Amino acid sequence: MDVTPRPRIAELSASTTVVGVIGDPVAHSLSPHLHNTAFSAMGLDWVSVGFRVRAGRAAEALVGARALGVRGLSVTMPHKEAVAALVDRRTPSATQLGAVNCVATTDDGWLGDNTDGPGFVASLRNRAAFDPEGERCLVVGAGGAARAVIAGLGGAGAAEVIVVNRSPERAAAAAALAGVAGRVGAPSDVGDCSLVVNATPLGMADTGDADAAWPIDPALLHEGQTVIDLVYHPRVTPWMDAASARGAVVANGVGMLVYQAALQIGRWTGQEPPVEAMWRAVSGPAAGQRWG
Repeated sequence: MDVTPRPRIAELSASTTVVGVIGDPVAHSLSPHLHNTAFSAMGLDWVSVGFRVRAGRAAEALVGARALGVRGLSVTMPHKEAVAALVDRRTPSATQLGAVNCVATTDDGWLGDNTDGPGFVASLRNRAAFDPEGERCLVVGAGGAARAVIAGLGGAGAAEVIVVNRSPERAAAAAALAGVAGRVGAPSDVGDCSLVVNATPLGMADTGDADAAWPIDPALLHEGQTVIDLVYHPRVTPWMDAASARGAVVANGVGMLVYQAALQIGRWTGQEPPVEAMWRAVSGPAAGQRWG
Protein backbone atom coordinates (compact mmCIF):
# COMPACT_ATOMS: atom_id res chain seq x y z
CA MET A 1 0.00 0.00 0.00
CA ASP A 2 1.28 3.49 -0.87
CA VAL A 3 1.44 5.49 2.37
CA THR A 4 3.16 8.54 0.90
CA PRO A 5 1.38 11.50 2.55
CA ARG A 6 -0.69 13.52 0.11
CA PRO A 7 -1.21 17.25 0.59
CA ARG A 8 -3.47 18.11 3.52
CA ILE A 9 -6.76 19.78 2.68
CA ALA A 10 -5.69 23.42 2.86
CA GLU A 11 -8.77 24.79 4.59
CA LEU A 12 -11.65 23.34 6.50
CA SER A 13 -15.07 24.06 5.11
CA ALA A 14 -18.74 23.58 5.79
CA SER A 15 -18.45 20.17 4.12
CA THR A 16 -15.52 18.93 6.23
CA THR A 17 -16.34 15.69 8.06
CA VAL A 18 -15.68 15.97 11.79
CA VAL A 19 -14.66 13.34 14.30
CA GLY A 20 -13.64 14.04 17.86
CA VAL A 21 -11.98 12.82 21.02
CA ILE A 22 -13.93 13.13 24.27
CA GLY A 23 -12.32 12.93 27.68
CA ASP A 24 -11.17 14.89 30.70
CA PRO A 25 -8.38 15.81 30.49
CA VAL A 26 -8.12 15.74 26.71
CA ALA A 27 -5.56 18.43 25.83
CA HIS A 28 -2.74 15.87 26.21
CA SER A 29 -4.27 13.40 23.76
CA LEU A 30 -2.27 12.36 20.71
CA SER A 31 -5.35 10.91 19.03
CA PRO A 32 -6.28 14.02 17.00
CA HIS A 33 -2.67 14.21 15.73
CA LEU A 34 -2.78 10.58 14.64
CA HIS A 35 -6.24 10.86 13.10
CA ASN A 36 -5.37 14.03 11.19
CA THR A 37 -2.14 12.49 9.93
CA ALA A 38 -4.19 9.60 8.58
CA PHE A 39 -6.77 11.87 6.95
CA SER A 40 -4.01 13.85 5.27
CA ALA A 41 -2.31 10.72 3.94
CA MET A 42 -5.65 9.45 2.67
CA GLY A 43 -6.53 12.77 0.99
CA LEU A 44 -9.76 13.07 2.97
CA ASP A 45 -11.52 16.30 3.89
CA TRP A 46 -11.86 15.16 7.49
CA VAL A 47 -10.68 16.65 10.76
CA SER A 48 -10.29 15.30 14.30
CA VAL A 49 -10.56 17.63 17.29
CA GLY A 50 -10.57 17.25 21.07
CA PHE A 51 -13.62 17.94 23.21
CA ARG A 52 -13.25 18.26 26.95
CA VAL A 53 -16.25 16.48 28.46
CA ARG A 54 -16.43 16.34 32.24
CA ALA A 55 -17.28 13.15 34.12
CA GLY A 56 -20.99 12.38 34.12
CA ARG A 57 -21.73 14.32 30.92
CA ALA A 58 -21.05 11.63 28.31
CA ALA A 59 -24.76 11.29 27.50
CA GLU A 60 -25.01 15.00 26.70
CA ALA A 61 -21.88 14.75 24.56
CA LEU A 62 -23.33 11.92 22.48
CA VAL A 63 -26.60 13.78 21.97
CA GLY A 64 -24.74 16.91 20.90
CA ALA A 65 -22.40 15.00 18.59
CA ARG A 66 -25.34 13.28 16.92
CA ALA A 67 -27.15 16.59 16.45
CA LEU A 68 -24.04 18.17 14.90
CA GLY A 69 -23.43 15.29 12.51
CA VAL A 70 -20.11 14.25 14.03
CA ARG A 71 -19.09 11.07 12.20
CA GLY A 72 -17.32 9.35 15.07
CA LEU A 73 -15.72 9.73 18.48
CA SER A 74 -12.61 8.42 20.14
CA VAL A 75 -13.40 7.94 23.83
CA THR A 76 -10.88 8.25 26.62
CA MET A 77 -11.05 8.49 30.40
CA PRO A 78 -13.31 8.87 32.27
CA HIS A 79 -16.02 7.97 29.76
CA LYS A 80 -15.28 4.51 28.37
CA GLU A 81 -17.65 2.61 30.65
CA ALA A 82 -20.39 5.24 30.52
CA VAL A 83 -20.36 5.37 26.72
CA ALA A 84 -20.57 1.56 26.58
CA ALA A 85 -23.95 1.84 28.31
CA LEU A 86 -25.15 4.69 26.08
CA VAL A 87 -24.47 3.51 22.52
CA ASP A 88 -27.14 1.83 20.42
CA ARG A 89 -25.03 -1.25 19.64
CA ARG A 90 -21.69 -2.66 20.73
CA THR A 91 -19.12 -4.91 19.08
CA PRO A 92 -18.24 -8.16 20.88
CA SER A 93 -14.98 -6.60 22.09
CA ALA A 94 -16.78 -3.63 23.64
CA THR A 95 -19.39 -5.90 25.19
CA GLN A 96 -16.75 -8.19 26.71
CA LEU A 97 -14.85 -5.29 28.28
CA GLY A 98 -17.86 -3.17 29.18
CA ALA A 99 -15.88 -0.24 27.78
CA VAL A 100 -15.91 1.70 24.51
CA ASN A 101 -13.02 3.70 23.08
CA CYS A 102 -14.47 4.26 19.60
CA VAL A 103 -17.95 5.33 18.50
CA ALA A 104 -19.07 5.35 14.88
CA THR A 105 -22.28 6.47 13.23
CA THR A 106 -24.26 3.79 11.41
CA ASP A 107 -27.73 3.53 9.92
CA ASP A 108 -28.77 1.98 13.24
CA GLY A 109 -27.31 4.73 15.44
CA TRP A 110 -24.08 4.83 17.43
CA LEU A 111 -21.92 1.71 17.29
CA GLY A 112 -19.49 1.31 20.19
CA ASP A 113 -16.22 -0.55 19.67
CA ASN A 114 -13.06 -1.14 21.68
CA THR A 115 -9.89 -1.15 19.60
CA ASP A 116 -7.40 -1.27 22.48
CA GLY A 117 -6.92 -5.05 22.69
CA PRO A 118 -6.84 -5.69 18.93
CA GLY A 119 -4.53 -2.68 18.58
CA PHE A 120 -2.15 -4.13 21.14
CA VAL A 121 -2.06 -7.52 19.41
CA ALA A 122 -1.53 -5.87 16.01
CA SER A 123 1.36 -3.87 17.43
CA LEU A 124 2.93 -7.05 18.83
CA ARG A 125 2.74 -8.81 15.49
CA ASN A 126 3.79 -5.89 13.32
CA ARG A 127 6.29 -3.99 15.48
CA ALA A 128 7.65 -6.51 17.97
CA ALA A 129 7.62 -9.54 15.64
CA PHE A 130 5.77 -11.47 18.34
CA ASP A 131 2.70 -13.62 17.73
CA PRO A 132 0.96 -14.49 21.03
CA GLU A 133 -0.76 -17.58 19.63
CA GLY A 134 0.30 -20.58 21.68
CA GLU A 135 2.55 -18.50 23.95
CA ARG A 136 2.62 -18.01 27.72
CA CYS A 137 2.05 -14.35 28.59
CA LEU A 138 2.14 -12.40 31.84
CA VAL A 139 0.36 -9.08 32.36
CA VAL A 140 0.95 -6.81 35.35
CA GLY A 141 -2.16 -4.82 36.26
CA ALA A 142 -5.93 -5.19 36.23
CA GLY A 143 -7.14 -1.73 35.19
CA GLY A 144 -8.66 -0.67 31.89
CA ALA A 145 -5.52 -0.97 29.77
CA ALA A 146 -4.61 -4.31 31.36
CA ARG A 147 -8.09 -5.70 30.81
CA ALA A 148 -7.96 -4.78 27.11
CA VAL A 149 -4.53 -6.41 26.74
CA ILE A 150 -5.65 -9.56 28.59
CA ALA A 151 -8.76 -9.92 26.44
CA GLY A 152 -6.73 -9.27 23.31
CA LEU A 153 -4.15 -11.93 24.18
CA GLY A 154 -6.88 -14.46 25.00
CA GLY A 155 -8.61 -13.72 21.71
CA ALA A 156 -5.32 -14.10 19.85
CA GLY A 157 -4.92 -17.68 21.08
CA ALA A 158 -2.35 -17.28 23.85
CA ALA A 159 -1.79 -20.59 25.62
CA GLU A 160 -1.81 -18.88 29.01
CA VAL A 161 -2.45 -15.33 30.20
CA ILE A 162 -1.19 -14.87 33.75
CA VAL A 163 -2.38 -11.77 35.61
CA VAL A 164 -0.35 -10.27 38.44
CA ASN A 165 -2.03 -7.60 40.55
CA ARG A 166 -2.03 -6.46 44.15
CA SER A 167 -5.74 -7.27 44.48
CA PRO A 168 -6.43 -10.99 43.90
CA GLU A 169 -10.11 -10.27 43.28
CA ARG A 170 -9.38 -7.73 40.55
CA ALA A 171 -6.76 -10.03 39.09
CA ALA A 172 -9.26 -12.90 38.89
CA ALA A 173 -11.89 -10.71 37.20
CA ALA A 174 -9.32 -9.50 34.66
CA ALA A 175 -7.92 -12.98 34.01
CA ALA A 176 -11.43 -14.23 33.20
CA LEU A 177 -11.39 -11.98 30.12
CA ALA A 178 -8.82 -14.33 28.56
CA GLY A 179 -11.20 -17.27 28.88
CA VAL A 180 -9.73 -20.67 29.71
CA ALA A 181 -6.22 -19.29 29.14
CA GLY A 182 -6.49 -16.77 31.97
CA ARG A 183 -5.36 -17.29 35.54
CA VAL A 184 -4.08 -15.33 38.50
CA GLY A 185 -0.35 -15.62 39.08
CA ALA A 186 2.65 -14.17 40.85
CA PRO A 187 5.89 -12.49 39.74
CA SER A 188 7.64 -15.83 40.14
CA ASP A 189 5.71 -17.07 37.07
CA VAL A 190 7.56 -14.69 34.78
CA GLY A 191 10.51 -16.96 34.02
CA ASP A 192 8.42 -19.35 31.94
CA CYS A 193 6.65 -16.62 29.95
CA SER A 194 7.68 -15.44 26.50
CA LEU A 195 5.78 -12.14 26.80
CA VAL A 196 5.74 -9.81 29.82
CA VAL A 197 3.57 -6.66 29.80
CA ASN A 198 3.48 -3.80 32.26
CA ALA A 199 -0.05 -2.36 32.01
CA THR A 200 0.26 -0.14 35.10
CA PRO A 201 1.40 3.52 35.36
CA LEU A 202 4.60 2.50 37.18
CA GLY A 203 7.49 4.29 35.54
CA MET A 204 5.44 7.08 33.96
CA ALA A 205 7.43 10.30 34.26
CA ASP A 206 4.55 12.72 34.80
CA THR A 207 2.95 10.73 37.63
CA GLY A 208 5.95 10.89 39.92
CA ASP A 209 6.37 7.10 39.65
CA ALA A 210 9.44 7.06 37.40
CA ASP A 211 11.59 5.72 40.25
CA ALA A 212 8.88 3.55 41.84
CA ALA A 213 9.28 -0.17 42.43
CA TRP A 214 9.62 -2.28 39.29
CA PRO A 215 6.43 -3.85 37.89
CA ILE A 216 8.47 -7.10 37.84
CA ASP A 217 11.95 -7.51 39.29
CA PRO A 218 14.27 -7.30 36.25
CA ALA A 219 16.37 -10.09 37.76
CA LEU A 220 13.51 -12.44 36.83
CA LEU A 221 13.66 -11.45 33.14
CA HIS A 222 15.93 -13.09 30.61
CA GLU A 223 17.00 -13.41 26.99
CA GLY A 224 14.33 -14.70 24.63
CA GLN A 225 11.51 -12.76 26.25
CA THR A 226 9.57 -9.86 24.76
CA VAL A 227 8.92 -7.16 27.36
CA ILE A 228 6.38 -4.42 26.69
CA ASP A 229 5.88 -1.37 28.90
CA LEU A 230 2.66 0.43 27.95
CA VAL A 231 4.15 3.58 29.47
CA TYR A 232 5.80 5.74 26.81
CA HIS A 233 6.55 8.93 28.68
CA PRO A 234 9.47 8.56 28.99
CA ARG A 235 9.92 6.66 25.75
CA VAL A 236 12.36 4.31 27.49
CA THR A 237 11.52 3.63 31.12
CA PRO A 238 14.09 2.47 33.69
CA TRP A 239 12.33 -0.91 33.71
CA MET A 240 12.74 -1.23 29.94
CA ASP A 241 16.43 -0.39 30.30
CA ALA A 242 16.83 -3.04 32.97
CA ALA A 243 14.95 -5.64 30.92
CA SER A 244 17.11 -4.89 27.89
CA ALA A 245 20.24 -5.34 30.00
CA ARG A 246 18.94 -8.81 30.87
CA GLY A 247 18.74 -9.68 27.16
CA ALA A 248 15.00 -9.20 26.59
CA VAL A 249 13.53 -7.54 23.50
CA VAL A 250 11.76 -4.40 24.76
CA ALA A 251 9.17 -1.98 23.41
CA ASN A 252 6.94 0.77 24.79
CA GLY A 253 3.27 1.58 24.32
CA VAL A 254 3.60 3.60 21.13
CA GLY A 255 2.70 0.56 19.04
CA MET A 256 -0.59 0.07 20.86
CA LEU A 257 -1.27 3.81 20.53
CA VAL A 258 -0.82 3.78 16.76
CA TYR A 259 -2.66 0.56 15.98
CA GLN A 260 -5.71 1.25 18.15
CA ALA A 261 -6.02 4.64 16.42
CA ALA A 262 -5.58 3.01 13.00
CA LEU A 263 -8.45 0.65 13.75
CA GLN A 264 -10.59 3.66 14.63
CA ILE A 265 -9.77 5.25 11.28
CA GLY A 266 -10.79 2.05 9.51
CA ARG A 267 -14.03 1.90 11.47
CA TRP A 268 -14.98 5.49 10.60
CA THR A 269 -13.89 5.68 6.97
CA GLY A 270 -14.26 2.10 5.75
CA GLN A 271 -10.80 2.44 4.22
CA GLU A 272 -7.40 0.93 4.93
CA PRO A 273 -5.61 3.16 7.46
CA PRO A 274 -2.13 4.49 6.56
CA VAL A 275 -0.34 2.89 9.49
CA GLU A 276 3.17 3.78 8.36
CA ALA A 277 2.31 7.47 8.07
CA MET A 278 0.73 7.35 11.52
CA TRP A 279 3.81 5.61 12.90
CA ARG A 280 6.08 8.32 11.55
CA ALA A 281 3.84 10.95 13.10
CA VAL A 282 4.66 9.77 16.61
CA SER A 283 8.38 9.30 16.09
CA GLY A 284 9.07 12.97 16.84
CA PRO A 285 8.82 15.16 19.95
CA ALA A 286 5.02 14.80 20.23
CA ALA A 287 5.40 11.12 21.00
CA GLY A 288 6.59 12.01 24.50
CA GLN A 289 3.03 12.85 25.53
CA ARG A 290 0.62 10.42 27.13
CA TRP A 291 -1.73 8.28 25.16
CA GLY A 292 -5.41 9.20 25.38
